Amino acid sequence: MSVIKAAKAALRKELKAKLNSLSSEEKARQSVIVQQKTLQHELYKRSQRVSIFLSMNDEIQTEPILRHALETGKTCFIPRYDSKSTYMDMVRVNSWEEYESLPVTKWQIKQPPLDKQCDKALSSGGLDLILIPGLAFSKEGHRMGRGRGYYDTYLTKCRELQNQPPSTVALAFKEQILPEIPTEDTDMPIDIILTAD
Repeated sequence: MSVIKAAKAALRKELKAKLNSLSSEEKARQSVIVQQKTLQHELYKRSQRVSIFLSMNDEIQTEPILRHALETGKTCFIPRYDSKSTYMDMVRVNSWEEYESLPVTKWQIKQPPLDKQCDKALSSGGLDLILIPGLAFSKEGHRMGRGRGYYDTYLTKCRELQNQPPSTVALAFKEQILPEIPTEDTDMPIDIILTAD
């Protein structure tokens, strides 16, 4: 195991413990502030085709953002992961009712079944904006995910297939911002990180 991989593994453990120790009230408080900052952000306002991650319990809650995007007529995509590989796609969700009816994966996230035909973002016009989760971020825009490489792989694909790559905005608890994090060549930097601070 490389030194960087070992450092990341140790850091992931530390951050998961830190996030688990946050009360649900504190997570909700920070989530509301970050949701408002997102909806008021120029990038979000002017983006028409947006991809929104569906939050796990230890992430900024994104359901209100998805609901807002659907209700204001944006074209919305959500991640569909294959947990057996590093494959992830962004698939279209057309309405709040459709979102609510989706089955839940073992990670407790809703997503359409892998065999269901869905509109995919990159084959139907690309994306303007991707809201991105992560475990840790640095002020410089470095990101550390959960170690599967889903987003790094997907962002690389966006850059290859779109003339104008999508803007990337990470949503984070302030506890997830670190002075620096170990990075590898495959780690894609993030344009903007929004926190409750």
